[in-house]
Amino acid sequence: MNAEHRPRINRNVLFFVSGIALIFMLAGAALGLWSARELRETVADQFNQQQLAVARHVANLIERQMVFLKREILYLRERSASHLMHPDALQEIVQNTFQRVLESGVWRIELVENVTRKNYVFTPFQRPSAKEVDEARLLALPDPGEMNDQDIWISEAESRPFGIGIVLAASLPGESPRLLLFNVNISWFLTPFLSEIRSGRTGYAWLIDDQGRFLYHPNTEFVGKSAFTVREEKFPGSSFGIIQFIQKERMIEGETGSGYYYSGWHRGITGNIKKLIAYCPLILPVSQPKKWSVAVVAPTSEIEDSVHRGYLRLFFLQGLVIMVILVSAAAVLFFEMKWSRSLERRVDQRTEDLKKSEEKYRSLVESAEDFIFTVDSDGVFQSMNSFTANFFGGRPEEFIGKKLSALFSEELAGKQSEAVRQVHAVGKSVRNELEVDIGDHKIWLSANFMPLKDEDGGVTSVLCIARDITENKNLERQLINTEKLASMGTLAAGVAHEVNNPLGVILGFCDLLLRKTDKKSQDYEDLKTIERQGLHCKQVVENLLSFARLGEGDSDAADLNECVQDIIKVVKHTLDMHDIELVLSLAEDLPSVKGDARQLQQVFLNLINNAVSAMPEGGSLKIRTFLERHTRRAVIQIQDDGVGILEEDKDRIFEPFFTTKPEGEGTGLGLFVSYGIITKYGGAIDFVSHRSALKPRGTTFTIKLLTEA
Repeated sequence: MNAEHRPRINRNVLFFVSGIALIFMLAGAALGLWSARELRETVADQFNQQQLAVARHVANLIERQMVFLKREILYLRERSASHLMHPDALQEIVQNTFQRVLESGVWRIELVENVTRKNYVFTPFQRPSAKEVDEARLLALPDPGEMNDQDIWISEAESRPFGIGIVLAASLPGESPRLLLFNVNISWFLTPFLSEIRSGRTGYAWLIDDQGRFLYHPNTEFVGKSAFTVREEKFPGSSFGIIQFIQKERMIEGETGSGYYYSGWHRGITGNIKKLIAYCPLILPVSQPKKWSVAVVAPTSEIEDSVHRGYLRLFFLQGLVIMVILVSAAAVLFFEMKWSRSLERRVDQRTEDLKKSEEKYRSLVESAEDFIFTVDSDGVFQSMNSFTANFFGGRPEEFIGKKLSALFSEELAGKQSEAVRQVHAVGKSVRNELEVDIGDHKIWLSANFMPLKDEDGGVTSVLCIARDITENKNLERQLINTEKLASMGTLAAGVAHEVNNPLGVILGFCDLLLRKTDKKSQDYEDLKTIERQGLHCKQVVENLLSFARLGEGDSDAADLNECVQDIIKVVKHTLDMHDIELVLSLAEDLPSVKGDARQLQQVFLNLINNAVSAMPEGGSLKIRTFLERHTRRAVIQIQDDGVGILEEDKDRIFEPFFTTKPEGEGTGLGLFVSYGIITKYGGAIDFVSHRSALKPRGTTFTIKLLTEA
């Protein structure tokens, strides 16, 4: 009896087990499909966040370059104010400006006189030409009488035979209304920032203006055309509703965001292609701010294919197991165990693949030389990249769970905590600039606090990405110093002329008295003292005149290496006496530079003497010359390993009569005069100095001179 019923019972058990297994298999397949969809969405969101970071970075670069052009047109405006406003008088100043702005797309500079309708056109390396401005052109330009000194006007982008162009305009001072125009080729301007952008393997960037026109796109047929119509014209029949909505309701409105859309073109491939997109605005620094928008896009296939293939293989494997269960219930347990082991291996492999993918995106954060960390609402660190931890002398895990005050000063931590509270309150990004004390020097950080939200839109934590902008701050400081020194030069010229006349009379009468006085008398000695001090005053006046560019050199070209070698012969004994090692590195075949050899030697002598004073216990003096290829400028660097320059003195070292030497050892005119000589020949002088042990101690002066080639 039992023997008769045993097979039936066994079959029922097997059918029951097979049914349960089938249910679990179907549930597993559904769970696998759901997991695949979630994984694709997560990876796509992470990928879009990386694209958004790239878009923000590019937007910042373009904004900074626009700020540079604004400074240049205002600087040219101020320089022009000291001339008679005749094109020939402005020729040298404008050509010097072209040296700096040509690579930024400025191909023509114009001076427009509204009353006389004269238009003076300046182009690189050519003399100015004049023509009459037509009425349509004047109506398209702003009224200079309605612009203040700091106003910059920008035109709408306009298609031209050689590309898309815009015009920057600034009013010129004076009774007659005049405009100074920068003609900018947008293709030249944008290509260096956008052409090399790669998101994934084949992603790229494009940019539209506030009217929805493409200013840049890898498909050159799109450039200059409306982003709302050109796709439909090129690829009729495709649906572009999503991208139309993003462009019109998001990008043109100046919003930041990400998403997806369908396109008909990608890197020469046509068809209905789904793409991920991240976009952010860039704001032009003009009197009536304009908003452009930059987007970074990549096809979703680049991140979905690998996930899809893996889960497709898993689906077929499950189907095979189900077929085996249905064919032979007796073997279901065996195949179930075998499938389970195979599934475990595949899950491990998928986990490893997912881990590698996560590590890939984590490496993007870890390799970034920016401060990146997340904090909760109380300012407690939740995560941190290695660059931030290494900067503060530790590892990320050592700072997780600690408050902001553990790394930053109480004042700085308070500012960051306030920004974190604002992000939690409004749910939007907050940008701030922070000054951080590092040893005996300071750095500036541009910090962006961004909300990380859950599915319900609540802010769970705050992501901070901070970038070192100390170099930009230094450039601003140098621009301020340049404007200040230009004003001092004008003042110096006036003072020098006023002092020269009475000084000449004093020395003349002193000479007459000397001829009439007995050389052995006390009166003669007193007159000689007056003469020496008068000659000293005369030398100071000549130095002031030299800075004011009232004197001219004996020649217009000089051999830079020969100037260095000649001055080395003069100071070699001084260097040996002070136990200073001289290291020379002079490039061969340097072209001649614009400048007078005697005056350039005076500059080098001033810098070498300052270096010797900075190394009272000896050291190393390095002098290097080379050719800067991209600007075709000859460069000389004079580097010492001395005590360095105090932070509070860096903004004053080019001022007249400022010196750190003891009383009686210096007049404070050496660097003042050197600055005037270099700028007179269209060159530039700058320096970098460190006093702490965190960086190589000492000072490096860099001089860039125009070449004859």
